[in-house]
Amino acid sequence: MITERLKETIIVEKLTTEISYRALASKYNLNFRTIYDWVQHYQGKMRKPKSIRKKNLATVTIEDPLPTDVKKLQEELRKAKLMVELLNEVINVAEEELKIPIRKKSGAK
Repeated sequence: MITERLKETIIVEKLTTEISYRALASKYNLNFRTIYDWVQHYQGKMRKPKSIRKKNLATVTIEDPLPTDVKKLQEELRKAKLMVELLNEVINVAEEELKIPIRKKSGAK
C-alpha cells in the first residue's frame, strides 16, 4: 500500500533531482507511468489519475460538515508546505548553478 507521505516523497524526489521516471520506478518498485501521472497531477497538468479516481469513489462516506472542512484545510496546508519546500529547493539549485544570490538579503540598507 502506497501512503500519501511516500507518494509525496517520490514526487519531490522527481521534481528536485534529475532522476528519470524509470529509475525512480525501479527504486520504489512501481510502474513508471504511475509516477508520471502523480507528478503531472501534482503540477496541475492532468486530472486525477485513474487509480485515485477509483479509490475516491469507493471510499466516499457521509460525515459531519466540520470534520470534513478541517480535514480539507489540513490537506491544503500539507500541500502548501510541500510546495514551499519544493520551491525552496528549486531556488537552492538555481543559486548553486548560476552562482548568484537569488533570495533577498535581510537587514537595512
